[in-house]
Amino acid sequence: MTTIRPFRCDDLFKFNNVNLDPLTETYGLPFYMQYLAHWPEYFQVAESPNGQIMGYIMGKAEGGGELWHGHVTALTIAPEYRRLGLAGKLMNILEEISEKKHCYFVDLFVRVSNKVAVEMYNKLGYAVYRRVIEYYSGEVDEDAFDMRKALSRDIEKKSMVPIPHPVRPEELD
Repeated sequence: MTTIRPFRCDDLFKFNNVNLDPLTETYGLPFYMQYLAHWPEYFQVAESPNGQIMGYIMGKAEGGGELWHGHVTALTIAPEYRRLGLAGKLMNILEEISEKKHCYFVDLFVRVSNKVAVEMYNKLGYAVYRRVIEYYSGEVDEDAFDMRKALSRDIEKKSMVPIPHPVRPEELD
């Protein structure tokens, strides 16, 4: 049976099977530690019965006023554990935490080319809010979709009204 539990420091030495996926953004150890120290409730891991990390979600709460929101910094599932509903379970946890913090919405960024992830987020109730030009850097820079899902505090769903024109990363609020 899969266990979803808070991420622990020693998990940093056990999650290579997840982070080696080419679509997973990876960060330096200080970055993960910063999230673990500042937003531990937003950093959750799915663990198999044999102790292998199946996937994780890392996020935070940020913004102010009607822009107070939960943010998904990273969500990734090891290839051998995909299509089991783990990503949806981890997203539900992050959304519940954001509700408890009285956030207006949850947002995330996803590569435009990652059609499987975009479709999954759509099924979870997320919609494209805007396109961010060259958000991801690499051999060829790639655009991202900024996707959002309104939470109960956003009664009028203002946070999901799409912006029709693309923006550049430096224009993000």
